Amino acid sequence: MSVTTLDGETDFDGWRKAARAFRLAGVEPAAARFVVAGAVEQGGLFDQPSADEASPTPDDRRAFTVPKEFVDLAQNLILHRSADRFDLMYRLLWRLKDEPDLIKVISDRDVADALERVKNVSRASHKMKAFVRFRQVHDDLGEAWVAWFEPPHRVLEKTAPFFQRRFTTMRWSILTPDGSAFWDGDALRFGPPATRDMAPAEDEIEDFWKTYYASTFNPARLKVKTMQGEMAKSYWKNLPEAALIPELVAASSVRTETMVAAPSPQPNPRFARAVAPDLHSARPDAEAMPENLDDVASGVQACRRCPLYRDATQGVCGEGPKSARLMIVGEQPGDQEDLAGRAFIGPAGQVLNAALAEAGIDRSDVYVTNAVKHFKHEPRGKRRLHKTPNAGEVQACRWWLDSERRLIKPQVVLALGATAGLALLGRKPAVMQERGAPIELSDGSTAVLTVHPSYLLRLPDEAAKSEARRLFIEDLAAVQRRMR
Repeated sequence: MSVTTLDGETDFDGWRKAARAFRLAGVEPAAARFVVAGAVEQGGLFDQPSADEASPTPDDRRAFTVPKEFVDLAQNLILHRSADRFDLMYRLLWRLKDEPDLIKVISDRDVADALERVKNVSRASHKMKAFVRFRQVHDDLGEAWVAWFEPPHRVLEKTAPFFQRRFTTMRWSILTPDGSAFWDGDALRFGPPATRDMAPAEDEIEDFWKTYYASTFNPARLKVKTMQGEMAKSYWKNLPEAALIPELVAASSVRTETMVAAPSPQPNPRFARAVAPDLHSARPDAEAMPENLDDVASGVQACRRCPLYRDATQGVCGEGPKSARLMIVGEQPGDQEDLAGRAFIGPAGQVLNAALAEAGIDRSDVYVTNAVKHFKHEPRGKRRLHKTPNAGEVQACRWWLDSERRLIKPQVVLALGATAGLALLGRKPAVMQERGAPIELSDGSTAVLTVHPSYLLRLPDEAAKSEARRLFIEDLAAVQRRMR
């Protein structure tokens, strides 16, 4: 039996040096033994004193390599608390001599065992990040923070850099039965094992934390088994909030019933006047095939195909000649369009009008509409901020856009932006790459893509804005030439 003594339970450098010497000396796994200095168990009567006696030659040393995957695996595996981890590591190292791709064979018993232990180490590190609780103390240098934690595996040195990055401006210490970590604001140091009594039992901030935890506890979403799976009871003894859990769980059913019985909150009065009342039973049938544009307009007001109608003032249909050769499709109504019930009357509409005039197109000859007929937004103070419709909302509103196209029969349909392109083509186009190119549609009309006028408004650089506007007008002029 060949024996080597390691300086500590996680002495990877010592293990690697000794394991290398063992393998180069031809020591088989059954004859290799690794012990930790100071461990209770001592070597046997016939154990050889040290692996150093089997020193490899320089030529052998150059020829000995292992995959990086094995090194990464072993560095984490040594942190596992199992007593036979050193033997497993050396057994894998020995087998790599004849099986260089062994670590990739996850069905192998040794590899699977090692991967499972590494997974447990990773889980222990994750739990340490989640369940360490610092308590406030004061010393000669002022405020400091101390935590006591009992990890299931020796992950202190692996995990401490996370706390260094997260609490850079704090002085803190993490005490564990395996060792201690200290951060003074400049350097991260590690020290000897500690005991529970070296950490404070509580501090004045703990009451605030308990109050916060209790106030955020949602009884309607309580799943006790799931909670215990993520936060095992073995961690509870060091968590101040754990003392509240039994009481909160016991009272959860009563609190849930109270929440369900509570009346719904009133809508924001600031927007109450801006939201249209629901149409009553006399509203038009939104499912009936529109026979004219008036049917489209009344049907949009009754439409419940997606939830956007709930927060909009009204639906906004298109406007223009009933036999227009050019239809322009935007994304959705904006704030001003939503309030007035007309398409393209806001800032983007003004940009569009000016560009149409420069391209030689009379706005009164064009039918303008949007892919989505209700204003999608979110309240922000006194303002309603635009939100881009999603694919489901665009698809739901295609019923109305297709009806407008069927009734008007335009020669060319100009799509302003990706959302309009999605409504027309059934796919989200790359506008900058496809702009200006004619795309034949199933009804015989031609689709052309360009940017939305709001894109020009968002450009901060005047030179870029001027160039983008020039290209936009060129796209409109090309559409005008196509209709001649």
